[in-house]
Amino acid sequence: ARSRSSIMAGLMQMPNGQMIQPQIVLLREGTDTSQGKGQLISNINACMAVVDSIRTTLGPRGLDKLVHDDKGVTTISNDGATIMKLLDIVHPAAKSLVDIARSQDSEVGDGTTTVVILAGEFLRECKPFVEDGVHPQNIIKSFREAARLAIDKVKSLAVSIEGKNAAEKAELLQKCAMTTLSSKLVGGEKEFFAKMCVDAVMSLDQDLLDPRMIGVKKVMGGSMRDSFLVDGVAFKKTFSYAGFEQQPKYFDNPKVLALNLELELKSERDNAEVRLSDPGKYQEIVDAEWNIIYDKLEKCVKSGAQIILSRLAIGDLATQYFADRGVFCAGRVAEEDLIRVTKATGARVQTTVNDVTDDQLGTCAVFEEKQVGNERFNLFRGCPASKTCTMVLRGGAEQFIEEAARSLNDAIEIVRRAVKNAAIVPGGGAIDMELSRHLREHARGIAGKGQLFINAFAKALEIIPRQLCDNSGFDATDVLNKLRQKHASGDAGAANFGLDVNSGGIIDTYEAFIWEPSLVKINAIGAACEATCLVLSIDETVRNPRSEGADGQPIHAPGGRGRGR
Repeated sequence: ARSRSSIMAGLMQMPNGQMIQPQIVLLREGTDTSQGKGQLISNINACMAVVDSIRTTLGPRGLDKLVHDDKGVTTISNDGATIMKLLDIVHPAAKSLVDIARSQDSEVGDGTTTVVILAGEFLRECKPFVEDGVHPQNIIKSFREAARLAIDKVKSLAVSIEGKNAAEKAELLQKCAMTTLSSKLVGGEKEFFAKMCVDAVMSLDQDLLDPRMIGVKKVMGGSMRDSFLVDGVAFKKTFSYAGFEQQPKYFDNPKVLALNLELELKSERDNAEVRLSDPGKYQEIVDAEWNIIYDKLEKCVKSGAQIILSRLAIGDLATQYFADRGVFCAGRVAEEDLIRVTKATGARVQTTVNDVTDDQLGTCAVFEEKQVGNERFNLFRGCPASKTCTMVLRGGAEQFIEEAARSLNDAIEIVRRAVKNAAIVPGGGAIDMELSRHLREHARGIAGKGQLFINAFAKALEIIPRQLCDNSGFDATDVLNKLRQKHASGDAGAANFGLDVNSGGIIDTYEAFIWEPSLVKINAIGAACEATCLVLSIDETVRNPRSEGADGQPIHAPGGRGRGR
């Protein structure tokens, strides 16, 4: 036992003679600290609130969200990653859901709503355990074990589509793309767009499958079915000068010259000064400028090129010069379009017009300028080195075309993944119900609290078919009971049964071609589990008052002024 004198030494005497324990201040005054069970439950509630805002977008009967930002830009979308980015979430724990939606989007391309809903449901199932005083690390350990078991089961259930001939494989890839597109705004024309997406991916370099080589151009007007795929490059007509209309707009097997230099007279720099002793010399200086530009133009024509593209400006003089000689030119071509032209035609971008040889020029079967809606497009078709293609999308409203582009991006990513990892699982909630059944069976063999936690994980997986039912307007309890009974029966093919969103019954989704790449599910379960474990492992939040202004926005220290002020 400590002596009375040592206890008194740690106390401080007040003016009234009372002895008190002095307060130790570690953090700046005004710092907000939240910790313990209440803090953890608050974080779980915040994540659940975010999930509730996007859960109605899941599936083929999912609804869209209209997001209106402070700049007046309106976005209509049911893509989970797009909505999560636009929501501008400020709660620090809920931001982890934005991160997993983005990682799913970049890693797989589809399943962004699924991963957020799964993470929210895992947290919802954890909440009662946390309120009852269970240590978060016990839950985290069991959830990680359950996620590992679920991912192994997905791999064992996956069916490979390798070893098929090209026609069969293209058909199977279209089925995967149609499953993705069925939940999008363009779902009404999913067969049309699924074929377009598969054709686009198959036209790429099959080793790289670089999505940047698929150009997407948007033209307002017309219907969705007016959209088309160019087996090469298409880009909007660039800014042009007088004389452009006199140039030919159609070529068979033309030679293409790609440049990265200006073909126009340069204006003098500000305050440029030329001193002359003889006034007659002035004309020589002016003539020298003209001779330089004419020399460049002559070398371009002598190279044999019939189409000249440049990243920089091609002026009015050059435009008229080329028109007189039956050559087509386009200046200020966007860099990404020029790169795709060079990939498709085999041309190499030149920074000088001196010594241009035939092997530096590209070619294509047909070049034409075509009217699409109110826009004119330059089309390069039948390119020999074609590892690129361009989708031209049509539609009645700007927001509609934007959402169609996002939808097709998801479908393209899914087809790319299916080409690289040719394994599929049945969709429509079938794989989720089978994983849930498998985990429940496994949990029975576990002694202790782990059984409860793995059961909670299994129950959370049922949120996917349940939400699909809710979004389709069917009785979720009735359909889930049918699915549980079917999956527990052990019949051949019972693991493939999921929700039929058309009738409200259950259906063999594998036979109905409702497929998704196994990578989507594996990534979604792994990312959702990691996000759940991250939120559960936080027991304290410290908010520094110096880092925020009165409105909760970050503030920045004013920049210092140096001697050069």
